[in-house]
Amino acid sequence: MSLEHIKEYIKSNVGKSLSFRINGSRNQIEEFEGVIVETYNRVFLVKEINTRSIKSFSYNDVLIKNLVIKGV
Repeated sequence: MSLEHIKEYIKSNVGKSLSFRINGSRNQIEEFEGVIVETYNRVFLVKEINTRSIKSFSYNDVLIKNLVIKGV
């Protein structure tokens, strides 16, 4: 999957409820449901549904599989 394909996928899912899984350091895994609220040139913003906090991710996070996005 290329970086351009990832950007198009994320832009097409703005405003939709999705499931996110973050593979952090030292085998720490965080899962949450959220909505992609904004896309920028190098990053995109996700609003977590339960806590209403906003998190930012780069498209490279998806490319190297540190962030996995699944449709709900």
